[in-house]
Amino acid sequence: MSAFTLAGAIHFLSDETQRQTRVAHTPSRSPTNDELDAIELPDYGLVKPLSRPEKTATATVSNWTESQNDGAATPKPLSDLEQSRPPTPTQEGCTGVVPSWWYPKMNKWRHLSACLQYFGDGLNDAAPGALIPYIESDYHIGYAVVSLIWISNAVGFVTAAFFAEYLDTKLKRARCLMLSEVFLIAAYVVIACPVPFPVVVIAYGFLGFGEALNIALNNVFCANLANSTVVLGAAHGSYGIGGTLAPIIATALVSHGVNWHLFYIIPLAVRICCLLATGWAFWNYESEDVDHFGNSLVEVVSRQGGDGARRSSKGRSGIARALKNRTTLVGALFVFAYQGIEVSESGWFISYLIAYRHGNPKNVGYVTSGFWAGITVGRFVLTHAARWVGEKRFVFGLGVGVVVFQILAWQIPNVIGDSVAVSIIGLLLGPVYPCAQTIFTQLLPGSVQVSAIGFISSAGSSGGAVVPFVTGTLAQAVGTFVLHPVCIAFCVVMLGCWVGLPRQIKRTE
Repeated sequence: MSAFTLAGAIHFLSDETQRQTRVAHTPSRSPTNDELDAIELPDYGLVKPLSRPEKTATATVSNWTESQNDGAATPKPLSDLEQSRPPTPTQEGCTGVVPSWWYPKMNKWRHLSACLQYFGDGLNDAAPGALIPYIESDYHIGYAVVSLIWISNAVGFVTAAFFAEYLDTKLKRARCLMLSEVFLIAAYVVIACPVPFPVVVIAYGFLGFGEALNIALNNVFCANLANSTVVLGAAHGSYGIGGTLAPIIATALVSHGVNWHLFYIIPLAVRICCLLATGWAFWNYESEDVDHFGNSLVEVVSRQGGDGARRSSKGRSGIARALKNRTTLVGALFVFAYQGIEVSESGWFISYLIAYRHGNPKNVGYVTSGFWAGITVGRFVLTHAARWVGEKRFVFGLGVGVVVFQILAWQIPNVIGDSVAVSIIGLLLGPVYPCAQTIFTQLLPGSVQVSAIGFISSAGSSGGAVVPFVTGTLAQAVGTFVLHPVCIAFCVVMLGCWVGLPRQIKRTE
């Protein structure tokens, strides 16, 4: 009897021990970092994993499933449980968050506000070509003197390049864009009044500073969105729309006796709308971390990899680090040549038609609109082809086409033929800038993108000042026909820079 009782007690204790063991071994532990990394989340077009090793992920998921099913996983050592800090990400194991036009939800409004700013920039840059004959007549000056407005504009752009990153960091994106609009509004108020020509030149410096800020910041924003070539094409296409409308409006006003100063009331009104739109759209931009995660995976890795990377860049300004990058320098020379061609065509082609094709100033002023219309169509339509052909080959082919039609515009001896040729030049030039910005952003580390793009933009404005100024100075001496050889020469420089860009793309979407 006692033996039977003892056996029953042992059986009861065994059952109790097994029950406690099962409770203790219930998989209530938190998953490890490797197990969390292996979990596949739904992809809404925002998160794109970068070449995760499939075998490792499969094994991890399998182990986690087995531990759940068995119900008797071995508890992790205390030292492993305390290691809550994730490991340093690597290129094979990190995940890139690429913001898109739709996400975060404010991005579509930010892109539209950027398009509005580019539209205003187009109004600003295309108007002088149609107004130059009237500015010269009003102030009794020649080609060389009136070209000073482009020199002053370039000084504003170059100055902005050294302050773009600092202002963006201190003021944040919304306030920095609003500051750029304040500079532009102040300049338009001055130019809209009948002031002396030196004051107009100074005001163009303010225009350059304000325009440089919004171009640099908007280029970085658009280039870091998914499908950036098309997004940039739409943004810079808006610039082309402004460039198309500005000569039409300016020519219509001055040909009906309206003083050329009053044209600038129109871009003044546009800039007031830009001030309100950008302030609203970008106000909480920094609070949405996804925009910064998509900026550069290389920057994320280097920032989390240790203090060495931080020490190496400590004390060095963004512009100094940007200037050590080959893409910044080659890209700056490329955009210098590109924008020099663009502004020279827009600014001097009408004067060429008046001097050598005996065109009527009241009619040929609209030819510049054809040039900008070509740029607009090219940016909205032809940029889609770049995705299939490849930006590098596509831009090189466009550059060769520009040289061919520039020669035709030089040799065709009538206004209509020259007008068609210059419109096709605009069509071919249109996609070049958005494609180039896409390539530059892919090649540049995220930590220097604002400074580098700002410097590249300032170089472009410098080209938009130096090349037209050189053209005007030569035109004063030998004639406006020099526009054509000057543009051909700088197109060759542009193609040489394009070939000289680094081949390795450091970041992909």
